[in-house]
Amino acid sequence: MSTRQIDRPGTALLRRLREPAPPQPEACAFCGQRLPGGHRHLVDVEERSLACACTACGLLFHQDGAAGGRYRPVPDRYLVDPEHSVTDAVWDSLRIPVSTVFFLRNAAQERPIALYPSPAGATESELDEDDWQAVLGGSPLAALLEPDVEALLLRRSEGHNRAYLVPVDACYELVGRMRLHWQGFDGGAEARAELDAYFDRLDARARPVGTGGAP
Repeated sequence: MSTRQIDRPGTALLRRLREPAPPQPEACAFCGQRLPGGHRHLVDVEERSLACACTACGLLFHQDGAAGGRYRPVPDRYLVDPEHSVTDAVWDSLRIPVSTVFFLRNAAQERPIALYPSPAGATESELDEDDWQAVLGGSPLAALLEPDVEALLLRRSEGHNRAYLVPVDACYELVGRMRLHWQGFDGGAEARAELDAYFDRLDARARPVGTGGAP
Protein backbone atom coordinates (compact mmCIF):
# COMPACT_ATOMS: atom_id res chain seq x y z
CA MET A 1 0.00 0.00 0.00
CA SER A 2 1.45 3.35 -1.00
CA THR A 3 1.49 6.31 1.32
CA ARG A 4 1.89 10.03 0.81
CA GLN A 5 2.57 12.88 3.19
CA ILE A 6 -0.22 15.39 3.68
CA ASP A 7 0.78 18.83 4.93
CA ARG A 8 -1.18 20.15 7.83
CA PRO A 9 -2.53 23.69 7.48
CA GLY A 10 0.36 26.17 7.75
CA THR A 11 3.16 23.58 7.37
CA ALA A 12 4.06 24.67 3.83
CA LEU A 13 4.12 28.31 4.94
CA LEU A 14 6.42 27.53 7.86
CA ARG A 15 8.72 25.59 5.56
CA ARG A 16 8.97 28.58 3.21
CA LEU A 17 9.67 30.93 6.13
CA ARG A 18 12.57 28.72 7.24
CA GLU A 19 14.19 28.93 3.82
CA PRO A 20 16.80 31.73 3.57
CA ALA A 21 15.62 34.74 1.64
CA PRO A 22 17.53 35.52 -1.56
CA PRO A 23 20.05 38.35 -1.09
CA GLN A 24 18.65 41.75 -1.99
CA PRO A 25 20.72 44.03 -4.25
CA GLU A 26 22.25 46.96 -2.40
CA ALA A 27 20.91 50.41 -3.19
CA CYS A 28 22.15 53.97 -2.81
CA ALA A 29 21.03 55.30 0.58
CA PHE A 30 20.23 58.68 -0.97
CA CYS A 31 18.59 58.09 -4.36
CA GLY A 32 17.67 54.39 -4.22
CA GLN A 33 19.63 53.41 -7.33
CA ARG A 34 20.75 49.78 -7.33
CA LEU A 35 24.48 49.41 -6.87
CA PRO A 36 27.06 46.96 -8.20
CA GLY A 37 29.51 45.15 -5.97
CA GLY A 38 32.55 47.18 -5.02
CA HIS A 39 30.65 50.47 -4.79
CA ARG A 40 31.84 53.28 -2.55
CA HIS A 41 30.64 54.11 0.95
CA LEU A 42 30.13 57.15 3.12
CA VAL A 43 30.52 57.26 6.88
CA ASP A 44 27.59 58.65 8.86
CA VAL A 45 29.64 60.22 11.65
CA GLU A 46 26.59 60.78 13.87
CA GLU A 47 25.41 57.16 13.75
CA ARG A 48 28.92 55.66 13.37
CA SER A 49 27.67 53.60 10.44
CA LEU A 50 28.33 53.10 6.73
CA ALA A 51 26.00 54.26 3.97
CA CYS A 52 26.12 52.91 0.41
CA ALA A 53 26.30 55.60 -2.28
CA CYS A 54 26.19 55.72 -6.07
CA THR A 55 28.88 57.70 -7.87
CA ALA A 56 26.73 60.80 -8.37
CA CYS A 57 25.50 61.01 -4.78
CA GLY A 58 28.93 60.20 -3.41
CA LEU A 59 30.47 63.14 -5.28
CA LEU A 60 28.08 65.55 -3.57
CA PHE A 61 29.63 64.77 -0.20
CA HIS A 62 33.19 65.51 -1.33
CA GLN A 63 32.34 69.19 -0.88
CA ASP A 64 33.33 70.61 2.50
CA GLY A 65 30.33 71.11 4.75
CA ALA A 66 27.91 69.04 2.63
CA ALA A 67 24.96 67.82 4.73
CA GLY A 68 26.41 69.72 7.67
CA GLY A 69 29.44 67.43 7.65
CA ARG A 70 27.39 64.42 8.72
CA TYR A 71 28.55 62.20 5.84
CA ARG A 72 32.19 61.75 4.88
CA PRO A 73 33.41 59.79 1.83
CA VAL A 74 35.56 56.75 2.55
CA PRO A 75 39.00 57.07 0.87
CA ASP A 76 40.55 54.38 -1.28
CA ARG A 77 44.16 54.21 -0.10
CA TYR A 78 45.94 51.16 1.27
CA LEU A 79 49.31 51.55 2.98
CA VAL A 80 51.51 49.19 4.97
CA ASP A 81 54.30 49.81 7.46
CA PRO A 82 56.59 46.75 7.12
CA GLU A 83 58.87 48.02 9.90
CA HIS A 84 56.19 48.29 12.57
CA SER A 85 56.61 46.08 15.62
CA VAL A 86 54.68 45.50 18.86
CA THR A 87 56.16 43.63 21.81
CA ASP A 88 54.37 40.74 23.46
CA ALA A 89 53.89 42.81 26.61
CA VAL A 90 52.23 45.68 24.73
CA TRP A 91 49.98 43.33 22.78
CA ASP A 92 48.93 41.54 25.95
CA SER A 93 48.06 44.87 27.55
CA LEU A 94 45.37 45.40 24.90
CA ARG A 95 43.48 42.32 26.14
CA ILE A 96 42.46 41.47 22.57
CA PRO A 97 41.53 37.74 22.42
CA VAL A 98 42.17 37.37 18.66
CA SER A 99 45.11 38.05 16.35
CA THR A 100 43.56 40.94 14.44
CA VAL A 101 42.44 44.37 15.62
CA PHE A 102 41.72 47.70 13.97
CA PHE A 103 41.91 51.19 15.42
CA LEU A 104 39.80 54.24 14.57
CA ARG A 105 39.90 57.83 15.68
CA ASN A 106 36.41 59.09 16.46
CA ALA A 107 36.35 62.83 15.71
CA ALA A 108 33.21 63.59 17.73
CA GLN A 109 34.43 61.80 20.85
CA GLU A 110 38.04 62.83 20.26
CA ARG A 111 39.37 59.46 21.27
CA PRO A 112 40.79 56.30 19.67
CA ILE A 113 38.67 53.16 19.46
CA ALA A 114 39.86 49.55 19.12
CA LEU A 115 37.64 46.90 17.51
CA TYR A 116 38.22 43.26 16.64
CA PRO A 117 36.33 40.54 14.72
CA SER A 118 34.17 38.15 16.74
CA PRO A 119 31.21 35.80 16.16
CA ALA A 120 28.92 38.70 17.10
CA GLY A 121 30.51 41.18 14.70
CA ALA A 122 32.85 44.07 15.53
CA THR A 123 33.57 44.05 19.27
CA GLU A 124 34.82 47.28 20.83
CA SER A 125 37.62 47.34 23.37
CA GLU A 126 38.49 50.28 25.62
CA LEU A 127 41.59 52.15 24.52
CA ASP A 128 43.28 55.21 26.00
CA GLU A 129 45.96 57.48 24.59
CA ASP A 130 48.73 55.58 26.38
CA ASP A 131 47.61 52.34 24.70
CA TRP A 132 47.43 54.14 21.36
CA GLN A 133 50.95 55.49 21.68
CA ALA A 134 52.35 52.14 22.86
CA VAL A 135 50.81 50.23 19.95
CA LEU A 136 50.91 52.68 17.05
CA GLY A 137 52.72 55.82 18.15
CA GLY A 138 55.93 54.66 16.47
CA SER A 139 54.35 54.13 13.05
CA PRO A 140 54.10 56.93 10.45
CA LEU A 141 50.68 55.53 9.56
CA ALA A 142 49.21 57.01 12.76
CA ALA A 143 50.00 60.54 11.57
CA LEU A 144 48.31 59.89 8.20
CA LEU A 145 45.10 58.39 9.60
CA GLU A 146 41.92 60.26 8.64
CA PRO A 147 39.44 60.22 11.57
CA ASP A 148 36.20 58.24 11.13
CA VAL A 149 36.87 57.09 7.55
CA GLU A 150 40.16 55.16 7.81
CA ALA A 151 41.51 52.57 10.21
CA LEU A 152 44.86 51.20 11.32
CA LEU A 153 44.65 47.43 10.96
CA LEU A 154 47.08 45.26 12.91
CA ARG A 155 47.62 41.52 12.54
CA ARG A 156 49.85 39.46 14.77
CA SER A 157 51.04 36.08 13.54
CA GLU A 158 53.70 33.85 15.11
CA GLY A 159 55.37 36.73 16.92
CA HIS A 160 55.38 38.97 13.84
CA ASN A 161 52.95 41.79 13.16
CA ARG A 162 52.25 44.25 10.39
CA ALA A 163 50.34 47.50 10.46
CA TYR A 164 48.15 48.75 7.61
CA LEU A 165 46.22 51.92 6.92
CA VAL A 166 42.99 50.97 5.11
CA PRO A 167 39.52 52.37 4.36
CA VAL A 168 37.20 51.71 7.27
CA ASP A 169 34.78 49.73 5.10
CA ALA A 170 37.59 47.24 4.37
CA CYS A 171 37.73 46.46 8.09
CA TYR A 172 33.99 45.90 8.30
CA GLU A 173 34.23 43.64 5.25
CA LEU A 174 36.76 41.57 7.21
CA VAL A 175 34.45 41.50 10.24
CA GLY A 176 31.58 40.25 8.06
CA ARG A 177 33.70 37.51 6.51
CA MET A 178 34.89 36.32 9.91
CA ARG A 179 31.35 36.30 11.28
CA LEU A 180 30.15 34.26 8.29
CA HIS A 181 32.85 31.60 8.64
CA TRP A 182 33.38 31.58 12.42
CA GLN A 183 33.09 28.20 14.17
CA GLY A 184 33.82 27.22 17.75
CA PHE A 185 35.80 29.24 20.26
CA ASP A 186 38.72 30.37 18.10
CA GLY A 187 37.00 30.69 14.72
CA GLY A 188 38.08 27.36 13.26
CA ALA A 189 40.07 26.38 10.19
CA GLU A 190 37.66 27.93 7.69
CA ALA A 191 37.78 31.34 9.34
CA ARG A 192 41.58 31.21 9.59
CA ALA A 193 41.83 30.37 5.88
CA GLU A 194 39.52 33.30 5.08
CA LEU A 195 41.70 35.57 7.24
CA ASP A 196 44.87 34.45 5.42
CA ALA A 197 43.23 35.06 2.04
CA TYR A 198 42.09 38.53 3.11
CA PHE A 199 45.60 39.56 4.15
CA ASP A 200 47.09 38.06 0.98
CA ARG A 201 44.84 40.39 -1.02
CA LEU A 202 45.72 43.28 1.27
CA ASP A 203 49.48 42.68 0.87
CA ALA A 204 49.06 42.68 -2.90
CA ARG A 205 47.26 46.02 -2.81
CA ALA A 206 48.96 48.02 -0.04
CA ARG A 207 51.91 50.29 -0.81
CA PRO A 208 54.76 50.70 1.70
CA VAL A 209 54.55 53.98 3.58
CA GLY A 210 57.49 56.33 3.12
CA THR A 211 58.54 54.92 -0.25
CA GLY A 212 56.22 56.86 -2.50
CA GLY A 213 53.20 55.02 -1.14
CA ALA A 214 51.94 57.91 0.97
CA PRO A 215 50.60 61.04 -0.70
